[in-house]
Amino acid sequence: MSRIPSYVVGFDDAPFDRNHRGDVPVVGAVFNGPRLEGVLLGKVRRDGANATQKLAELIGGSRFAPSLQAVLLQGVTLAGFNVVDVQGLSERVGLPVVAVSRRKPDLAKIRRALLGSVPGGARKWQLVAQLEPPRRHGGVYLQRANIDWRTAVALVDRFAINSKLPEPLRTAHLVAGALVDGESRHRP
Repeated sequence: MSRIPSYVVGFDDAPFDRNHRGDVPVVGAVFNGPRLEGVLLGKVRRDGANATQKLAELIGGSRFAPSLQAVLLQGVTLAGFNVVDVQGLSERVGLPVVAVSRRKPDLAKIRRALLGSVPGGARKWQLVAQLEPPRRHGGVYLQRANIDWRTAVALVDRFAINSKLPEPLRTAHLVAGALVDGESRHRP
């Protein structure tokens, strides 16, 4: 098992109206162990194709970049069906990436949606299909790039302080909700 990352950033998108078109805020919560170090803020296009690029820019352009050891994502999509190229993001920023989901992603349903009605759906489906299938750990499901399974599990466990969701993702979710609605809502 590799060394367990302790300086990480977790990303989640803000809530948006079902009919919203355009950009959706994305929040990154940077943690050094149990301590919140900072927050990153960006935007990605609803159902677009720029999530990987925007996250790489947010990470690489931040003062935290030299210290970061891993990236956590709340699933592999942001802003609807703006699919993150998990492997590509990992390679661009030079960090392991772990996508964490509360529920097991329904890959058949995702495939139907992407191929049926989402612009660029075939390419987006390929990004999803190239990932390892989601694997259960505790109450969450993980997909990963450039990190072995045991280290990914240890990383999630290290940061799962207040819930099954790692604290950087829980915090990003809360901040993103407050950014749009004035206060956080929904269970992170």
